[in-house]
Amino acid sequence: QVHMEESGGDSLQAGGSLRLSCAASGFTYSTYCMAWFRQAPGKEREGVASIDSTGRTSYAKSVEGRFTISLDNAKNTLHLQMNTLKPEDTAMYYCAVYEGRDWCRLMDPGYFGNWGQGTQLTVSS
Repeated sequence: QVHMEESGGDSLQAGGSLRLSCAASGFTYSTYCMAWFRQAPGKEREGVASIDSTGRTSYAKSVEGRFTISLDNAKNTLHLQMNTLKPEDTAMYYCAVYEGRDWCRLMDPGYFGNWGQGTQLTVSS
């Protein structure tokens, strides 16, 4: 059974940096897509960044150039380095994975069957 667990959420001021982590266990996919999503109160869940098993990454336009997704294969840990944070980045952040990598760049939540519980990021102005 696949288990995803996020950590690293915090409250900080605009302009700051933070790294989120997601420990993944129980999956042995040779081909996969992993991603970070976020959901703010009253808004739909949106894809932030994805990485597939070839190392190809994709980013939402709102975070491109500020966020970096990476995967530590040895530790099965997904990271999201977030720089120059803005109040509009405030949300619950989730990691997710699915087997396969078709359409990974689209970050469609419907493709992902395995989710963590989320970690909260709050950015104040």
